Amino acid sequence: MDRRVFDTSFKRMAIDLSYARGSVKEVADELGIDPGRLSKWRQQDSSPVRSTEGPSEEQKEIKRLQKELKEAQLERNILKKAVSIFSRGDGRYTDS
Repeated sequence: MDRRVFDTSFKRMAIDLSYARGSVKEVADELGIDPGRLSKWRQQDSSPVRSTEGPSEEQKEIKRLQKELKEAQLERNILKKAVSIFSRGDGRYTDS
């Protein structure tokens, strides 16, 4: 069985992702590596911990866009209900 070798950029990406998501196991499963290995990489990591920093600009933008999408979906659902009510044809909502 061949031993897998990971380059520095992969390790860095895995470490950053694990801090961003807050779950070593979830990220390790997603990347197909052992959670213990990822934990070891995190312990050996000499860069400052990113979890103490505020959200990055990209994370802020994602959050803003998610909020905007949620509002647009709510508005769409309200309009769908309104169209349904006004298109019943019972004559209550027409001028004739």
